[in-house]
Amino acid sequence: MRNSMAELARITVEPREPLAAEVSRRLIDYLMSGEVQPGDRIPSERQLTEMLGVNRPTVREAIKSLGFLGLLEIRQSSGTYFRGTDSDVLYRLFELGLVLGERGARDMVQARAELEVVVAGLAAQARDEAGVELLRARLTAMRECPDEEFPEADTAFHAALGELSGNTVLRDVLKGMRAMIQRGWVERTGAVRSREVAYADHVPIFEAVAKGDAEAARTAMARHMSGASRRLMEALEQREA
Repeated sequence: MRNSMAELARITVEPREPLAAEVSRRLIDYLMSGEVQPGDRIPSERQLTEMLGVNRPTVREAIKSLGFLGLLEIRQSSGTYFRGTDSDVLYRLFELGLVLGERGARDMVQARAELEVVVAGLAAQARDEAGVELLRARLTAMRECPDEEFPEADTAFHAALGELSGNTVLRDVLKGMRAMIQRGWVERTGAVRSREVAYADHVPIFEAVAKGDAEAARTAMARHMSGASRRLMEALEQREA
C-alpha cells in the first residue's frame, strides 16, 4: 500500500471547520496525491486516528462521508479501499467544497483557461454561418439581459464556442469545469468582474471567430481568461486569509 504521509500528518492547528470535514479534506488530499491507486487499501481507522491525532468517531464519520461520495469502498472485515475517481465524483467533491485547496484551485483555473484558448481557435477554424449567428445571438444576450441573468449568458457564450469548435471532448470537459468553478468558487467568493468589462472582453473573441482568424481568437480569449483567472484567484486568497 502506498502512503503519502504529508497529507495524513497530525492535525495540530484548530481547524476553521468541523473536525470531520478537516479529516475528510486530509483524506482527499491523500487519495489525490498520485501515490494511491484504485484498489489500494488505505490505513485503518485506528491508524488514521493515531496519524491525525483525532478521535475514532471523527475518522469513522469522514470515511463514511467519502464512501457515500464514491471515493472509498468499505469492506466489512477487510478494510477500506480507494475506488478511484471519475468526473462525477470530482464534481460532487468540488460542489461540497472539499477540493478547494490552493493547489487544486490554481490547477483548475489554469486548466480551464488553457482549454478555453484552444477551443476559441478551433471555433474560428470551424465556424460557419449558422455558428457565427449563434455566437452573435449569445453576445447580444450578454449585452441586453438583466444583471441577474448575465452569468448564465456569459456561460452560454462560452458553450456556443464549444459547439462551434466541433470537438465534443473539449466541449464537455469545459462544460464541467465551468460548472465546477461557478458553483464551487464564484458563488461563494463573489469573484465576478464588472458586466461592462466582461462584455467588452467577449467582443474581440466574437469578431475573431466571425472572421475565421484562429490566432486572433486565441489571443483575445487568452487576454480574457488572464483577467478572469487573476480576479478569481485574488478572491480566493482573500477568502482564505
